[in-house]
Amino acid sequence: MFDSRHIRTFHEVVACGSYSAAARALGYTQPAITQQMKALERAVGTPLFTRIGRTMQLTEAGRSLARHADSILGSLSAAEAQLKAYARLSTGRVRVCGFPSVNVTLVPEALSGLAASHPGIQVELLEGEPPASLHRLRRGECDITLAFTYPGLREEVPEEVHEVRLLEDQLTVLLPTGHPLARRRAVNLADLAEERWIAGCPRCRANLLHECAELGFVPDIRFATDDNLVVQSLVAQGLGVAMMPALVLPSLALTRVCGRALQPAARRHISAYVYRDHLRIPATAVVLDELKRVASNRVGC
Repeated sequence: MFDSRHIRTFHEVVACGSYSAAARALGYTQPAITQQMKALERAVGTPLFTRIGRTMQLTEAGRSLARHADSILGSLSAAEAQLKAYARLSTGRVRVCGFPSVNVTLVPEALSGLAASHPGIQVELLEGEPPASLHRLRRGECDITLAFTYPGLREEVPEEVHEVRLLEDQLTVLLPTGHPLARRRAVNLADLAEERWIAGCPRCRANLLHECAELGFVPDIRFATDDNLVVQSLVAQGLGVAMMPALVLPSLALTRVCGRALQPAARRHISAYVYRDHLRIPATAVVLDELKRVASNRVGC
């Protein structure tokens, strides 16, 4: 209904007490002030000013608008300041959805860099395994999704979603430290054919079954969990071995487990997914850039 320019002019007319005084204060001509006030009165549908002799006074509607003008202009100023802050990357909120192993490694390192370079950007961290995490992106529940795929598996995403490859993460086997194969630097997957296994999320379990089938055996899966700490605890108790991404090995919480490279070598691909339109949002772009920077410093990227 209202043109913000007309509200600003109206506010100045009320403060100055006349069209001519407002014109001098704003650097306008008096006819320009008159035209703006007439346009504002047409917008509200009722007169805002009345003249009694040589004195201009506010009508009841004018007094009502005057009471609101300060808050209207204050809100506009606050909005302008906030939008400028977004454009300058001094503020903003970005929702990042990652899977557990990336949320304890890449993401905290990236957030540390952001805290130093862009302290006004707030990151909300969510968790989800693919493909459910991609569904959250499509539903608008997050701005950036981090997901992984295995060789031969390509993520199905809409055309408007952009994929940014971050790194390739080598797969390892998690063993109890007392296991006979723990003395080796690398372990042949075929040598684990008789072991009990602890499987991860459905996507990781499917890859485990595929890798083992390629070598002619079916793994004896006794437990399944997508909690990396639970996997470590089960392995530490000697309840099985597990296929584990190398990304999480530096953050192993238990001393009774160790990670060893698998032969033949196997890797998973880690990518970030974001809607192409969101790449133009400064805060989202800078978070994505920081994730890329951190990933590029990782071995195997």
